[in-house]
Amino acid sequence: MNTLKAGDKVKAFTVSDQDGNKISLSDYKGKKLVVFFYPKASTPGCTAEACNLRDHYKELQEKGYELLGVSADSEKRQSNFKNKYEFPFPLLADENKEVINIFGVWGPKKFMGREYDGIHRKTFIIDENGVVERVIDKVKTKDHAAQILEEV
Repeated sequence: MNTLKAGDKVKAFTVSDQDGNKISLSDYKGKKLVVFFYPKASTPGCTAEACNLRDHYKELQEKGYELLGVSADSEKRQSNFKNKYEFPFPLLADENKEVINIFGVWGPKKFMGREYDGIHRKTFIIDENGVVERVIDKVKTKDHAAQILEEV
């Protein structure tokens, strides 16, 4: 797993969001972007994380951040997730793992003694020029906005 780190430039991508709209990295040029990866829509940890970001969205925007959630779920699953919890930010349906592979968050995981490949829950903070400023490896699902807003 070759994960992007601080100082790396993010490769351009274009992927559909929950409604089938094409979202590109270039749409966020000149803005600070938070890209958070989560294993599966509507699961407890992912719901807690995304709801925490929703609840602090205004605060994040005041600091100049745009948000993008990413998982390998289908558009339909992402759409159901977004609508159910009223998320104000797009969720990318990265079924082909294009963005997931660019950021390097797909790899071996362990859960209850079982090993499998999946998405690692990580968040990337990207500056106005598309360069990774910071990576949050240990995401606190219930307090994630505070981690993003922490001064480094």
